[in-house]
Amino acid sequence: MPLIDFILHIDRHLLLFLHTYGQGFYAIVFAIVFIETGLVFMPFLPGDSLLFACGAMAATRAIDLHVLLPGFFFFAVLGDNVNYAIGRSLGARWSRQPPRFFRLDYLHSTERYFQRHGGKTVLFARFAPIIRTFAPFVAGAGHMPYRRFFLYDSLGGLAWTMGFVGVGYAFGNIPAVRHEFTLSILLIIAISLLPALWHGWREFKAGRSSPPRS
Repeated sequence: MPLIDFILHIDRHLLLFLHTYGQGFYAIVFAIVFIETGLVFMPFLPGDSLLFACGAMAATRAIDLHVLLPGFFFFAVLGDNVNYAIGRSLGARWSRQPPRFFRLDYLHSTERYFQRHGGKTVLFARFAPIIRTFAPFVAGAGHMPYRRFFLYDSLGGLAWTMGFVGVGYAFGNIPAVRHEFTLSILLIIAISLLPALWHGWREFKAGRSSPPRS
């Protein structure tokens, strides 16, 4: 419940952080982005809504846009690289000695998938909550070439940062948006989930249309 309250009323909580910690505010929001992207077991922290809300605060000159943009980009990419390294380490370890809950053929199929589609997966996963936390881990476990991962991850991180902070900066200070900020956050979350829902629906339809195995 505290996490849900934080997400739905993120503007109030961020203002409280700013008034309480001053310049330490930046460390808090950058840490949230790093943890959400860097630790595979923390996918439910706010990402899109946090960037949007910070962009809206920057529009009022409460915080500095020129600090937000490079900071969010750096820590988003850094978090993904940590997540990739963890996935790569565990993937190599599980190849030698897989745990009971893990099937080695899943790892091999993941490796083949990221050889074919890894670039666009890493790029577009950045815009899907929860999925963006798992994509770097799976890329590492699937031994996606690091240079390719870093290129697409950096492009995705730049587009994600500029996109959500920019939208917040452009629209967050409009009176109607500020008055219904919780509704705006819910809309941001819904839009963020659309690509994942669409992909899931396509996979479901493809599965239903496939002929049954004999």
